[in-house]
Amino acid sequence: MSDASTSTLDVLESVRERYAKGAETQVPELCCPVDYDASLLKVLPDEIIERDYGCGDPSRFVQPGDVVLDLGSGGGKICYMASQIAGPEGRVIGVDTTADMLTLARKWQDGIGEKIGWKNVEFLHGRIQDLRLDRDRLAAFIADNPVQGLDGLERIETEMMRLRNDEPMIADESVDLVLSNCVLNLVDNADKKALFDEIHRVLKRGGRCAISDIVSDEDVPQALQDNSELWSGCISGAMREDRFLQAFADAGLYGVEVAVYQAEPWAIVEGIEFRSMTVVAHKGKEGPCWDHNEAVIYNGPWKQVVDDDGHILRRGERSAVCKKTFEIMTRAPYADSITPIAPLVAVSTEDAQPFDCSGPHLREPKESKFGAERSDIAPGTSGCDPSDSCC
Repeated sequence: MSDASTSTLDVLESVRERYAKGAETQVPELCCPVDYDASLLKVLPDEIIERDYGCGDPSRFVQPGDVVLDLGSGGGKICYMASQIAGPEGRVIGVDTTADMLTLARKWQDGIGEKIGWKNVEFLHGRIQDLRLDRDRLAAFIADNPVQGLDGLERIETEMMRLRNDEPMIADESVDLVLSNCVLNLVDNADKKALFDEIHRVLKRGGRCAISDIVSDEDVPQALQDNSELWSGCISGAMREDRFLQAFADAGLYGVEVAVYQAEPWAIVEGIEFRSMTVVAHKGKEGPCWDHNEAVIYNGPWKQVVDDDGHILRRGERSAVCKKTFEIMTRAPYADSITPIAPLVAVSTEDAQPFDCSGPHLREPKESKFGAERSDIAPGTSGCDPSDSCC
């Protein structure tokens, strides 16, 4: 077995042991002070509150009716908070790989559900970088089909493939909001790309994610990465701040935004600062670009901005955009910075032409007014109500 494989196994075992211990008794060094909504904590037993090891509060991004997925749900605290916000029309799914944490979370499903008036939370056994494989289902198969030689191993591998393809634990485009609280750093660096790709896969078009995690201001040196004890302590696997943000964009998400940045470091190791950061990002920029004579004006305050797809928006200019980009930029998180310019005469899908989104394009005002017949309007006769002080 290679050193890399041994290191990965050591990391997994260290994380599993530490969080299994954390399910039984409070481990203070695993948590970062967080100011949660006290009204959402009233229904939670002390056992869950004391076994929480988060570094942020992504639950505040839940909306009524959401299907919510919590990656690394632990004792279930964020799930039960999200359940109260999502309401009876919503659904909350927690995924964790530590059996003891799952036992703790599942123990209170009925009791908390009865207190809030609905039961919409479930906890699944899986790894957050592989959300297709339900490990409880796999364990049931292995119990019925004990491994005996290579043939038995091949049957298990075949069943794993079948489960991922035919009965994925979390289906494609099935989630409105992916949450996570101080867990992504526990995933081996080699699996982090797969983890972000999984977030993108399970989100619906128009869905979003809110991830709280520990990040570093400098690269974590290899010597610290090789320390399995520091891995389970949220140090060794921390991503550098800028690379953490870029990982969302590399996975195909847009509107990547730092929602919360902890001013003072949570820990300092060898001069490297480790702190909590909450990042919000959205899904929905996939698909072709078609021209519907739409434009957006960037309001400022910067002279110009560039989005992750290379759209350059210059302050005060009518930037030509495709219909897909127009729809994205006229909703959160961009809408407050954008003035939309819709065409006076809508361009039908049949008449729309392919649009090249590369590079800056200006939209001449005549394009947005094309096809409209309007009479001249003299100053003061536009229907503007003088009481509105619009003139």
